[in-house]
Amino acid sequence: MALAVGGAVWIGLREGIIPLRLFIDIREWWLDLLLGISAGLLLLGLWKGSERVFPMAQELEDQLGTVLGRLGRTEVIALAVLSGFAEELFFRGAVQGTFGWVPATILFALLHTGRGRAFRLWTVFALIAGLLFGGLMEWRGNLLGPVVAHFLVNAVNLWRLASPEDSGRLPRGSAEGEKES
Repeated sequence: MALAVGGAVWIGLREGIIPLRLFIDIREWWLDLLLGISAGLLLLGLWKGSERVFPMAQELEDQLGTVLGRLGRTEVIALAVLSGFAEELFFRGAVQGTFGWVPATILFALLHTGRGRAFRLWTVFALIAGLLFGGLMEWRGNLLGPVVAHFLVNAVNLWRLASPEDSGRLPRGSAEGEKES
């Protein structure tokens, strides 16, 4: 939430008023929505592919899942909405709007780090996602596409990580093919 407030204050100081056009193009909102969904699905597919290539992807998921604990559907959606909106308002709206696409992407990636080599994969994935989100913002000039893409990626991944039994993902600590009771 602090990112959203910080981004809003930053944009307000820079612009004087936060323009509606920053959030949505009233005439072509449907295009931004479709682009956001497409970008989110592309990133989810990329992550699924990385799980097959990089063994540390499972290690990262296990670590993130442990930190998250169990979450209900409402909590997953709320976290995905808040994080997607707040991060995009801050990184694409404020940072990218002031310093440009590349600095915003690098900062976004650097803030998606953690201890251990598995987290390097998360940082690289965040760099790729940041490039895509920033590219949407640069191309379309509003946050709808990046927010939708970010929400979709976060919602699906939070659900998978925090509710493994309900998402088809193996529960943490289970041998392949076994289910926890």
